[in-house]
Amino acid sequence: MRSADHESRVDTALRSVASLGEPVRRTLYRYVVAQPEPVSREQAAAGVGVAHHVAKFHLDKLEHDRLLEVEYRRPAGRTGPGAGRPTKLYRRAAGDIAVSLPERRYDLAGRIMAEAIITAAKSGRPLPDALHDAAVSNGTQLGKKAAEVAGPRPSRATVTGAICEVLDDNGYQPNASPTCITLANCPFHSLAQEYTDLVCGINLDIVSGLLDALDETRWQANLDPAPGRCCVTITRPRGRQAKLS
Repeated sequence: MRSADHESRVDTALRSVASLGEPVRRTLYRYVVAQPEPVSREQAAAGVGVAHHVAKFHLDKLEHDRLLEVEYRRPAGRTGPGAGRPTKLYRRAAGDIAVSLPERRYDLAGRIMAEAIITAAKSGRPLPDALHDAAVSNGTQLGKKAAEVAGPRPSRATVTGAICEVLDDNGYQPNASPTCITLANCPFHSLAQEYTDLVCGINLDIVSGLLDALDETRWQANLDPAPGRCCVTITRPRGRQAKLS
């Protein structure tokens, strides 16, 4: 189950992207982001050939959906009392909005690879070793997050739920049974098609790092490729096949 924060972020992104489905709104958005400086409603209306009230409605909707940001400025050359109300100006919103179904996390893959390249260049370590360490390190951060989710002295079921929540937040779509957690989605799918061994190794290192950070010996990450899912599964080591409490 995904965390509430993750669900909220996805819902916000979907609303933002859906907002651009309206043709006039999409045209106004493209006009605003193409300008070198923030633009007023009047400028935007004239730029795309719509009435002022139409531009106002759609620009404010784009602001509400976090696609545009606003600032206020007085008209040029006017200062002091009676200079007029500040003009509302629109510009492209900071930050990225991305929606992928199923979810992909190429930003995570890119961060891991960038960290590995920098480490290898600075230390002279072989790049494969640096890549392994970077993936494990990112998995460790996920494990710390899972520990926060699980809370103090958690039960086995709570730990499993925390593992699944964190993995789901990162695009893996875990499905847990008493003896196995399968990952229905590879968040690096396109990369995995061309660089299978490399990406599968990254996935294994991420999940292993997560489990190690939890000091979780009741689950073990394994390479277990199969069509239609991630190459990693999480299973009970032999002798620890007890059902979840």
